Amino acid sequence: MRLTEKLKEVQYQKKALLAANFYNLETCRGIVKAASTLESPLILQLTPSSMKYMGLKTAVGIARTVSAEENTTTWLHLDHCNDIVLIKSCLDEGFDSVMIDASDKDIDDNILLTRQVVNMAEAYNVNVEAELGYVPKPNSEIKNNKFTEPADAKRFAEETGITSLAIAIGSKHGFYKGEPKLDIDRLIAIKNVTNAYLVLHGASGIPSDTLREAIKNGITKVNVATDTKDLFMKTLKEILKNSDDIDLRNVFPLAINEIQKMIEQKIKTVSMIN
Repeated sequence: MRLTEKLKEVQYQKKALLAANFYNLETCRGIVKAASTLESPLILQLTPSSMKYMGLKTAVGIARTVSAEENTTTWLHLDHCNDIVLIKSCLDEGFDSVMIDASDKDIDDNILLTRQVVNMAEAYNVNVEAELGYVPKPNSEIKNNKFTEPADAKRFAEETGITSLAIAIGSKHGFYKGEPKLDIDRLIAIKNVTNAYLVLHGASGIPSDTLREAIKNGITKVNVATDTKDLFMKTLKEILKNSDDIDLRNVFPLAINEIQKMIEQKIKTVSMIN
């Protein structure tokens, strides 16, 4: 099943797909083992910086090999990329989905760049995601005046032909100060004017009840990244404080297990499993 078909299915069910970023073999293993345990498909995401670290073919190989070993359905997505050449390389490598992120530009330039990627990706028959509005980067603050406007979302989707749209409704990348509040009324208004699959970035740190409310009202893809990095490193630091073991083959599996447990809970949340 193509990713666009699965997104349509979960949208109809008022559920969402979890999209989790991985950074090495260990984080990928923990994420995919969670999906395997729950017999739930998910999206594996790679950023340009993660591919620079691992190498494009190595990163893709890890995702595909681990998914096959765990007998789990996954789709591979390029996250937050503004490099047209890299997007083309990922399409050629068989990615199921790519994101062109021109959200730092004005809407006209964003439309032009996004339409260019949509046209390029048409021959590959994959999901194309873009971002409209300002979803703050780590160490940046949420600004209500930069949230996605419904009228802009309608125009953007119609003029670009994208299949998925990441929107700004109160989430952010990185850690939150205080409990995040999502603008559900704005989400509903955007959902009412576009057929694009709506994406929530920055889901790490958002309470489960808040996520579920967003999903019930139109979010179809939920991105998680910060929680994975944070938990993996915190687990390793805690283990190594009390151990002199230099064998990473003994140490890393403990962190993998923690990632698996965390991702299982995320999958249950977006799948509306109690």
